Amino acid sequence: MKKLPYEGIRVVEFTHMVMGPTCGMVLADLGAEVIKVEPPAGDNTRRLLGSGAGFYPLFNRNKKSLVLDLQSPEGREAALRLIATADVVSENFKPGTMKKLGLDHESLRQLNPRLIYVSHKGFLPGPYDHRTALDEVVQMMGGLAYMTGRPGDPLRAGSSVNDIMGGLFGAIGVMAALSAREKTGEGCEVQSALFENNVFLVAQHMMQYAVTGQPAAPMPERISSWGIYDVFKVQGGEQIFLAVVSDTQWAIFCDAFGYADLRDDPRLQTNNHRVRERDWLIPLLRERLGGRAASELAEVFERHGLPFAPITRPHDLLDDPHLKATGGLAPITLTDGAAAGRQAQTVLLPFTLDGERPGVRMSPPRLGEHNEELLQALGYDAQAIDRLSGR
Repeated sequence: MKKLPYEGIRVVEFTHMVMGPTCGMVLADLGAEVIKVEPPAGDNTRRLLGSGAGFYPLFNRNKKSLVLDLQSPEGREAALRLIATADVVSENFKPGTMKKLGLDHESLRQLNPRLIYVSHKGFLPGPYDHRTALDEVVQMMGGLAYMTGRPGDPLRAGSSVNDIMGGLFGAIGVMAALSAREKTGEGCEVQSALFENNVFLVAQHMMQYAVTGQPAAPMPERISSWGIYDVFKVQGGEQIFLAVVSDTQWAIFCDAFGYADLRDDPRLQTNNHRVRERDWLIPLLRERLGGRAASELAEVFERHGLPFAPITRPHDLLDDPHLKATGGLAPITLTDGAAAGRQAQTVLLPFTLDGERPGVRMSPPRLGEHNEELLQALGYDAQAIDRLSGR
């Protein structure tokens, strides 16, 4: 690949969990030197179990790890020396934490007026900004859990959607600030927040209400915009998602399966007709398609250019032929716990630059892996490096 767009940009991140590390991962994948400053015990996500076990190895590739005790004067002094060399500082601590450490935006811009400072928070400044936020908290209060679950049964989305997208918007803000700095010579403060991100995700439903005057129904109970847009249970108990979303597709679907009676039925002539007739149309199609194998339905839909999807579990995607053929997965070496030293496949950013996916240049770093390299460059001698590294 040609030179990556953010080569030569140095990012110092004081982040943990998902939101802040996602921002750093995006910038790192695009060529920035991202230095992850960790406490002596390391980022807590190095030790998470269950659904959090993938956080550290996914969101911290292409970064360097520097261990500093920010509670000590010497550790804070080292952090300030490092920040003096940086283009971007990224943080996602509780409000007030960075100010107590003297590492807030106001303090640091006196040190470096060109510095871009990105904060990842639960809420943008306002009545809620004192609250502790989590992805699940903002999904519940921001309408997303209501839309995902059944009526009376709010359900969070099955991924850290706000943390990840909040980090993406933080990175977009940094990119905008870097572009502005080329014109003004000055840095600025960027803020990204979970709640506001979540509101953006449900904005289409808010706008639906503005346009129609009707509140959006939870997705399982919504009035579908399409005549066929459903999961079907078929032969052997398998499931497959099938969609027919235009009048052209409806004619192709009916011809492919020999449903001339449905193609010619005046009640089903347009998509809006079919939406109004879903109460009897979908049960009829479930009956007709239920005896076929999912693989057979997939073959017919693919051959005729109709939308379909198998119901796939996340870990099955590690063997997905499209991802493997297009370079969407890349190897890393795991660093922590029982998995340390083991090879794994990670997912790359979902876009290409000149036909190539931004890749993995470095596996997620071991705790303090780059202390000697970074501190030596800041002018510390071996004795000071050992002391700062807790040796």
